[in-house]
Amino acid sequence: MTAKENLRPGGRSARVQASVHKAVRTLLNAMDRSEVTIPLIATEAGVTPSTIYRRWGDLQELLADVAVERLRPDMQPVDTGSAKGDLQAWAEQYAEEMSSGPGREMIRDVLAAQDNANACKCHAFTREQMELIGVRAAERGESFPSADVLMDRVVAPILYGVLFGEAPTSRRVDGLVADVMAERPAAIPRQRASAPKSA
Repeated sequence: MTAKENLRPGGRSARVQASVHKAVRTLLNAMDRSEVTIPLIATEAGVTPSTIYRRWGDLQELLADVAVERLRPDMQPVDTGSAKGDLQAWAEQYAEEMSSGPGREMIRDVLAAQDNANACKCHAFTREQMELIGVRAAERGESFPSADVLMDRVVAPILYGVLFGEAPTSRRVDGLVADVMAERPAAIPRQRASAPKSA
């Protein structure tokens, strides 16, 4: 059984996962990550190494699974009263959290796993946040970019900077938000009825 399978909520499987996740977090706080091993995690969690291998396969998959849970948003985007304000507040917090030391490590753990299921979960978490801001905007009667546009134009540049460049500054993040919010979908021109072809 792997972590990617649909497990029954609660019960033994949930308790094992919670115990192992807690053990990983405890060990990562107490020692360098290069020293963390599955036998150490198993001892800390009170399970056998084979239990971890059966469920997660290897250490990297386990670290990715733990990272996904830590990257899961624990609150809805702040409601500032405007769509632009909501997006800006969210983007600034996201950039700050992801560019922190723990944030970078969690992203790398997720991306290092051979299976991209955990990366897809992170994408879904972020997209859901964009959609929530969009729902609020619609309720206020405000125009707002689609979640796809926001993922491409705001989230992707932030993550690229975190992983491959300098941590995005507040000015950079504000610029991304301002640019995407300044654009409006172009009106689709009405098609003129074509003249009937002469026989």
